[in-house]
Amino acid sequence: MNPPARLLPALSLSLLAAAAHAGPRNSGNYSIPTDSTDAGGKRVTSAAYTNDGSVGGITGISSVAAPAETAKAGYLGQLTEVTALQLAASPATVNETSTRQLSAAQLLDDLTTTAVPAASISWSAQSGPLTGIDSSGLATAATVYQNAAAIVQGSYAGAIGSLGLTVLESIPDNFGSYAADGVGDDWQFQYFGQSNPNAAPLLDPDGDGQNNRFEFTAGLIPTNPLSRFLVTIAAVPGQATQKQVVFDPIVAGRTYTVKTSPDLSAATWTTLAGSTSSDNGSQRTVTDTSTAGRKFYKVEVVKP
Repeated sequence: MNPPARLLPALSLSLLAAAAHAGPRNSGNYSIPTDSTDAGGKRVTSAAYTNDGSVGGITGISSVAAPAETAKAGYLGQLTEVTALQLAASPATVNETSTRQLSAAQLLDDLTTTAVPAASISWSAQSGPLTGIDSSGLATAATVYQNAAAIVQGSYAGAIGSLGLTVLESIPDNFGSYAADGVGDDWQFQYFGQSNPNAAPLLDPDGDGQNNRFEFTAGLIPTNPLSRFLVTIAAVPGQATQKQVVFDPIVAGRTYTVKTSPDLSAATWTTLAGSTSSDNGSQRTVTDTSTAGRKFYKVEVVKP
């Protein structure tokens, strides 16, 4: 006899899986947008690209500010092409006789970048005052008489990039035959060109009685005899005990000090006290309100 049949209760277990979802992550150096999974692959398009996502993958773009890099996650089989080689320097200036490190990155067709080691780049100085670039991308500036533009070039994997640099005249008196003579290299080059003996500090090529060093200090034109610094002493009408010291031209970036002495001994000159001053265009008038006794006057011009 067969045992009686028994009905076994059916046990049904349902598992509900919540969609995976992560919030954005941020720090001072990077930002990762929200990542999520979806039920299936989707196509995302823009004017520049089309992307086919994979099923169930977590995707996103992560970026780092320094060094500048962008990483893409979960883009199955995505292909990119290099569109350019970008060169950079921070800052894009270099003091004369100093160095600046260069860097490079490949620009991809989705506008992301891939850093390239500087030592992998073939570097060259295309123009401007650069003495060279070593194999690690360290550029060296030459001596300049004024700020000057330079262009560097790099090539990698068939792509070529270029970068503009500015070489700064950070040492004002070190250029060629004009070095260490107390006169600004840019001023000498402006009026005399390169390696001109007439630019020597103690020469007076325009014959106006004021040498190059003084004309540089006073902001004058050393090749024009009419460009002179003039000082006159004038009486003040109705003021027998006052005198006016009138001088011109006054030039921006210079300081002017009227000094007095009871004789012409250089050791006794002192700054004029108790005076008033007024300007009229490029001319300055300093009034000595007390001229008791004998006084000699001179104007000291300083270019900081």
